[in-house]
Amino acid sequence: MSTINKDKIIDESNCSETEVLDENKEEEEDEDLQKLLVPDVQNLPITPPSAVESNFATFFALDFMKPAHDQYVYRHANGLCVIGLAPSHVAFKDEGGITAVDFNVGKSDRSEMKVTGKRKKNAQHFESNTALCKISTKNDTYIVRCCVKGSLLEVNQQLIKQPELLNVSADREGYIAIIMPKPGDWLKIKASLVSLQEYKKLKEVS
Repeated sequence: MSTINKDKIIDESNCSETEVLDENKEEEEDEDLQKLLVPDVQNLPITPPSAVESNFATFFALDFMKPAHDQYVYRHANGLCVIGLAPSHVAFKDEGGITAVDFNVGKSDRSEMKVTGKRKKNAQHFESNTALCKISTKNDTYIVRCCVKGSLLEVNQQLIKQPELLNVSADREGYIAIIMPKPGDWLKIKASLVSLQEYKKLKEVS
């Protein structure tokens, strides 16, 4: 066999090996892409994550100011915090549940507050222990507080006419208020909050 033929065979052999390697690499990349696009059914959760779970980090303020006055804080990536009653709040233990919500606390009615524009003009700045509203049951009244220091942007006025939202959907439509804390204030308050996992362990809720 001539040298030229030998060289040609070697070149063709090298090309074949390269082609095989390229094909294997492409197959691996295709498999990786397939895993991303079509997740393994075995690893999928029983129920898909809710909008809150997907878009917010969930924290809880336990025994805030008083025993069993538990509240949640949903923290969005943009810094906004949604405040509401945790499932373990003492008011839910009262017979008949929550019957009324009143945003008229102290010297002002939170429901009359009007915040406008991107700069949130007229937003009031409150401390974490500032009262947001009063919630009433058949036998008692409880104060719900801000939990986080920041600017109060909105209260859920729907609760005035539909206080029962707290009994059936406190973690969604029955939220109490939306507050925007400063980054530094958030870091301070975050240290006193517990995560969703810690909350479940402490309160033994599903």
